[in-house]
This record gives sequence, C-alpha cells and structure tokens, in this order.
Amino acid sequence: MSNTNYLTKEGLEKLRTELDHLKKVKRKELAERLRTAASFGDLSENFDYANAREEQEFVERRIRELENLLMHSAVVVSKDKSGKIQIGSEVVLEGQGTPMRFVIAGAREADPLQGKISLDSPFGSALLGKKAGDNVEIETPVGKSKYKISQVL
Repeated sequence: MSNTNYLTKEGLEKLRTELDHLKKVKRKELAERLRTAASFGDLSENFDYANAREEQEFVERRIRELENLLMHSAVVVSKDKSGKIQIGSEVVLEGQGTPMRFVIAGAREADPLQGKISLDSPFGSALLGKKAGDNVEIETPVGKSKYKISQVL
C-alpha cells in the first residue's frame, strides 16, 4: 500500500471544510475559553482551564493530521472511459441473493454503512480493473464467494 490517500472530490472538500472550521472557528473558541478560565486564578486546580488545554491539544493534533493527509492525497476526478472499475466507480454485483451496490473509495473515505468500500478491502481489490459482465471470486471471512459484475456506473 502506498502513502497516497485516494479521495473523491467530495471527500477532499469534506476534509478541507473540517480543517477550515478547526483553524478559523474552533481555535478562536478555545483561545477565548482559555482566557476566561485563566482569569479565574490558580491554574493548577482550574478544571475549565485544564479541559480547554486538553481540547486545544486535540484540535492542534487533528489540524496537523488533516494537513498531512491533504498534502499526501490524490483526487480521483474522472471515470475510466474503458468501463473498468476504479476508485470512484459505482458497482452493482449479483451472486449472493440481493444485488449489492457500492462505490469503490480510498481507505480514508470507506464507510460500508454508507455503501463505500475501500479499494484495499477484499471486495475493492478484487474488483479494480474489472468490467461489467466479468465474474469475480472474492475471499471473504466465510470463504470464497462468486459474483457477477452487472453494472459499473
């Protein structure tokens, strides 16, 4: 696995929005909380001050994490004209009862409950590069399962 974080355009925007909120809103709120708590005197026994400092440390860590993540991200912006499955492709599989529909996403955006599976998952890695009509065999925790790719959107 490479150090590149593959993101959709929407995923990139979501991370940028979070980073912007942390820098422009949350930092200011915490600075004000720290000033107010410090004005109460003895900082060694000041729960509000200690709590605000702890939250400030968390926010600063998250800002660094997001900046690093964005620095090492690649955005998938176009669909493969050949119809091959790639990051960002919406896929419909048949073979185990009800058809399954999901989007292949980068590891950071994967959310199976929202229908987004990681390209690094058994399903994601088995499907990359395949086309509609192809059959695939995917190793799952309960053994191998066979599916037919009915659609690539």
